[in-house]
Amino acid sequence: MATFEEVKKYIDSEYKLYIGGEWVNAVDEETFDVYCPSNGEKLATCQKGNEKDVNRAVEAAWKAFPAWSKMGQIERSKLLYKIADALDANMDKVNWAERLEAGVRAGMVSDHFRYAGSAICASEGVANRTVDHRINMVLQEPIGVVGQITPWNAPAGMACMKLAPALATGNCIVYRPSKETPISTLIMAKIIGELLPPGVLNVVTGDSATCGQAILDHPGILKISFTGSTETGINVAIAAAKKLIPATLELGGKSANIFFDDCDVKRALTGFYMGIYTMNGQVCAAGSRVLVQEGIYDMFVDLAVNMSKGLKVGPVWDDECKIYPLITQKHLKQVLNYVEIGKQEGARVLCGGIRLTEGDLAKGNFMAPTVIEATNDMRIAQEEIFGPVPVIIKFRTEEEAIAIANDSQYGLTGGVWTKDISKALRVATGVRTGSMWVNTYLQLSPGYPFGGYKKSGLGREIHKSTLEHYTQKKSIVINTSETLPV
Repeated sequence: MATFEEVKKYIDSEYKLYIGGEWVNAVDEETFDVYCPSNGEKLATCQKGNEKDVNRAVEAAWKAFPAWSKMGQIERSKLLYKIADALDANMDKVNWAERLEAGVRAGMVSDHFRYAGSAICASEGVANRTVDHRINMVLQEPIGVVGQITPWNAPAGMACMKLAPALATGNCIVYRPSKETPISTLIMAKIIGELLPPGVLNVVTGDSATCGQAILDHPGILKISFTGSTETGINVAIAAAKKLIPATLELGGKSANIFFDDCDVKRALTGFYMGIYTMNGQVCAAGSRVLVQEGIYDMFVDLAVNMSKGLKVGPVWDDECKIYPLITQKHLKQVLNYVEIGKQEGARVLCGGIRLTEGDLAKGNFMAPTVIEATNDMRIAQEEIFGPVPVIIKFRTEEEAIAIANDSQYGLTGGVWTKDISKALRVATGVRTGSMWVNTYLQLSPGYPFGGYKKSGLGREIHKSTLEHYTQKKSIVINTSETLPV
């Protein structure tokens, strides 16, 4: 097992803003500190950008845009492949930075750039003749300077899934990572920035109220891509609407992971773990509503509780651990408060529900895996808890399972476990959600359109259709006749 001191060598003690191809201090030279959720120790000091710094970043981005946007698709694709190779060569540094600051392991980082680099080469316009002597051409052109804002729960992966399509389509970027987890993004900015013309990528760190809001309000930013809570996403949508610019929103979820009587229970138990304990439950796609058919309900619940009790909880540098810390003490308190809400609603806490403070765990934000038996009308079954807290709900029929799954303001993901492929397809198509996994869960890769229905967002990520979110169509009409129509 590694130690904190051994893995901390992968990160620096100070980080600056990345603007116009240079590492600079914030205009007001304010800073903030980043802490490790595993032990509460300080990791680094970062520059705290504000409206002035966003102005600098937008100016640098627009300066770079004319040349970058005119670069040919093949040349830009080659650059994205070089970025992917460079990220692979530095994966240890990126991975450990993300583990230390977010308590998760980086994944699918370089793949986003290779996929976007390939997809852009296959992107085509349209030309046709609608009437005699007239040829219509449709081009897809980059939007310009785009603003991207991401949360703290998967900083490296979030950054790459947004940066890759925006760069592939010829846009320049002003990017704000979460204040809680900026380090892995800044490390990648150094790797990526060395391969791009100055100003194409700009990273401004700071808080939501100043830095984030400045990105939303800036007249020079012509598209917003945001991942975060539904409540904040609504504000982002309002800000974009006021400017009449497009916004891609990947928001909250309360996804149903549905287990039928005929499922392979041993395999399904792994699916239960994948659905709720991956990333410590701090992921919008978590299968946090566990729907179990009555025929296997008691057995499944017993197995799920015993497995949850046996999961080792600890710091990110201990590879034997299956559950890592929650991001902050504040968030830990919010998750624990939901356990109390559940109790007040009449839900049964079958295991966990407490903060772990034994030995070195007292230094971090650790929570015992928590299984709660509930009904779908309870707050804990309707609101996003964002922690290792699955809510188990019994159902009788296929129709009831679909109805329960759809009884939610969210529609991001879901899962169905059964040996009956016809049933699996009926349920997968019957649940109103952007993604459904069959006999697996939380399997994402570039080429998989990820996004939600209802209050889970607008638009899709990590798919070739994402390229359209970063382009705008231009029509060109050519008259081939020597006379003009009357």
